[in-house]
Amino acid sequence: MMWKSFWEYPLVETAATFSVVILCVIVFLAVFELVTKYNNWKEIRKGNVSVAMATGGKIFGITNIFRFSIQHNDTMLESIGWGTFGFLLLLTGYFIFEFLTPTFRIDEEIEADNRAVGFISMVISVGLSFVVGATIL
Repeated sequence: MMWKSFWEYPLVETAATFSVVILCVIVFLAVFELVTKYNNWKEIRKGNVSVAMATGGKIFGITNIFRFSIQHNDTMLESIGWGTFGFLLLLTGYFIFEFLTPTFRIDEEIEADNRAVGFISMVISVGLSFVVGATIL
């Protein structure tokens, strides 16, 4: 009788994948925090729904990209690589959104709790995550 390697048990593999994705989400949200002019968690604590929507969209976008990445790759390292690449594309989408709205500053509108802008920001993150995810090999 052959014994499975510790990492081959589905429960262990799931827990490891979950842990790695959570760590990546934390790191990627910290990067988003650096590129926005407001403090996400401070604004959310104050009840800023626009920031909550934009941040929720980012979290969904990142985790959705990882869903596709895990589904289409055999190793954790490949999944992390595609997840990181997908995050960079989401970040690029954020900058394009800012560039395509020259009449106002996205960060300032979200910080001021402009829910229309927060909602659009959330939908862009979610939508782009499906586009990026569909291209992951």
